[in-house]
Amino acid sequence: MRSYLNLFLYLLLFIFFLTPIQLMGQQPKVHILTTGGTIASVNGAPMIDGPQLVQAVPQLLDYADISVEEFSKIGSSKMNPENWLQLARRINELIREKPEIASIIITHGTDSMEETAFFLNLTVKTNIPVIIVGSMRSSNEISADGPANLLNAVRVGISPEAKGKGVLVVLNENISAGRDLIKINNRRVETFKAHELGYLGFADPDTVIFYRAPLKPHTLNSHFDLRGTEQLPKVDIIQDFAGFDPEILELIGQRDIDGLVISSFAGGRMSYGMLEGLEKIADKNIPIVIASSIKQGRIIGKPYREQGWIISPDLPANKARILLMLALTKTSDKGDIQEIFNTY
Repeated sequence: MRSYLNLFLYLLLFIFFLTPIQLMGQQPKVHILTTGGTIASVNGAPMIDGPQLVQAVPQLLDYADISVEEFSKIGSSKMNPENWLQLARRINELIREKPEIASIIITHGTDSMEETAFFLNLTVKTNIPVIIVGSMRSSNEISADGPANLLNAVRVGISPEAKGKGVLVVLNENISAGRDLIKINNRRVETFKAHELGYLGFADPDTVIFYRAPLKPHTLNSHFDLRGTEQLPKVDIIQDFAGFDPEILELIGQRDIDGLVISSFAGGRMSYGMLEGLEKIADKNIPIVIASSIKQGRIIGKPYREQGWIISPDLPANKARILLMLALTKTSDKGDIQEIFNTY
């Protein structure tokens, strides 16, 4: 009789204690890298630590087995190419070291989020979802949007449909491709738009739904491999404007740079001063990319090809700079770089 009683008690222990632990182990594993930004900001106080940021959203544990790592604690206006290299390297390390990870979430400020997203989209080597998330309101503001955005980022990250779509950005219940994201407002929670191409999908309250997928090469299909790269090529951006003084480009020509991006007028048109200035630095023989200052604009046709300049068909100057930096890690041939711009 006692043996039956012991067996019964053992079964109770198994049902009420062991089973929940096993179920927890069955949850997808999500690794969160925190970098700082508004989502970690408190008005009038220092930024909160990464683990504290995640602990403030206990509902995350309803969806995933969460691990947290503080990568940095800075506003994204302070991000730089060295940070991008280190972040891409860390993500690739995590993928190799922890193959059980279902998704990697990166909390990030919005100032340079579109640039970080595009860089990682071309340099992270994985098929698992890499999601960038942030907020427009500090954590101690009324109706702070950070907690909901972080929760939705995890929900998107564990969605089977998110696999293979490259680096994604989740804000305000919208899912954007890392390549297409643009910031249009410095305050509104709907600050990010997904270019003319639209959002990939939505993080609705009851489901995560996708309607399309990116076609441009990314992540595993990207040709950029930065293993062993300690420093990215140096590329500057110059904004054209009415009455541009060509002497500005003469000064730029004295800098030790590997490439230059011109943020032109719509359609790639440039001022007389800019055209004159570009002629003055022609002997520098660096790749020069012409991009449109209209972030949703495209440069069509083949303008300026006879001068040997490279055209960015639809990437704005800040993303054209990133692509040129990456292209220069592979080639200095201007024809090959143009083909890279046509491809990515």
